Amino acid sequence: MGDIDIYGLFLPPLLIMAVLAWALSALLRRGLRATGAYGLIWHPPLFDFALYVLVLSGLAALWSQMS
Repeated sequence: MGDIDIYGLFLPPLLIMAVLAWALSALLRRGLRATGAYGLIWHPPLFDFALYVLVLSGLAALWSQMS
């Protein structure tokens, strides 16, 4: 896996995936809060972290399949 060049700024792919995973997990959290699913969750910050890790690992798996 090489670096990604954005106008002369070389970024590691994991950094880009981490930012994208943060945005996707924020959208998922907003949707879960709107549906009231957080009322069933015992420890919301721990759930949020686990959701972020799952989204990030899913993006990394997709990235490895594409390259």
